[in-house]
Amino acid sequence: MSVCRAAVAACCVALVAVGAAEPAVAQERSAVRPGFTLPRGAAHILLLRPRITVGAQSTAGLFQANADWTAQAREQIDAALAAAQRTFGNDVVRAPEAIGTDTRLIADYQALFAVVAQSVIDYQFFKGNRLPTKKRAGQFDWTLGPDVARIARGQGCDYALFVDTEDAYGSTGRKIFQLLAAVTVGVGVRSGEHMGYAGLVDLRTGDLVWLNADRQMGGDVRTSEGAAKRVAELLEGFPGRAEVPVTPIAALKAR
Repeated sequence: MSVCRAAVAACCVALVAVGAAEPAVAQERSAVRPGFTLPRGAAHILLLRPRITVGAQSTAGLFQANADWTAQAREQIDAALAAAQRTFGNDVVRAPEAIGTDTRLIADYQALFAVVAQSVIDYQFFKGNRLPTKKRAGQFDWTLGPDVARIARGQGCDYALFVDTEDAYGSTGRKIFQLLAAVTVGVGVRSGEHMGYAGLVDLRTGDLVWLNADRQMGGDVRTSEGAAKRVAELLEGFPGRAEVPVTPIAALKAR
C-alpha cells in the first residue's frame, strides 16, 4: 500500500470511529401523551416561527452554516406550513414577530424544545437505549415546564406548536470521503444530516402532549416540493388533523 493510500485509510478509520460514537438511529418517531385527545374545532394553537438551520457538512462531518440556503428554506417551509394549516382541524394562530426580551424568551424555549425532542429520541424512541423510567407501555411523560406559557401571553391559545428542522448537505469533500471510506476500509459513512422535530405543548401545564421527531427526514427544504414533503413528514400523526396530502406550493401559486 502506498504512503498516500495508507494516509487516506488512516484518516477514514479515524473519522469513521468518530461517526460510530453518534447515537444510534431511533426505531420510533412519534408519540402522544396517554389520555390526550384534541377534538376538532376545540383548541387554539399558537404556531411559533419555525427554527430552521441549513448548511453544508464538511469532509470531517462538521456543520458549516449557509445563510442563503437557510433563507430559502425558511421561505419554502413557511409557505408549506401555511398550506398545511387547513388540515389542522383547529384554530391556528401564527405567533407575531418577537421583539425585545420576548425574542430571547422564545429562542430559549425553542432551544429547550430541541433538547427535549433529542432526549425523547435517544432515551425513549430508541428501544435499546430506553431509560428505565420510560419502559412502561404507552408512557410518554416529558415537559418544558409551566413557565412556557409566557411565550403566548395575550394570544389566548391553549397549545403551542414547535417546529424545528436542521439540514446539513454533504459537501463534495464529504461525498469523496464517503466513497474513499467504502473503498479503502469497507465502512459506510453518512453524507448529509437531515433532522426534524414537531411538537405540541400544553400551555397550561407545559407538558409535551405530542411529538414527531426523526434524524433522517426527507425533502430538500430549499425547494417548494421538498419543503412540502418535509412539512408533511413533520405533521404526520398530528392530533385531530385531517390526514390529507399537502398541496405542493408550486401548484398553489398556479391557481
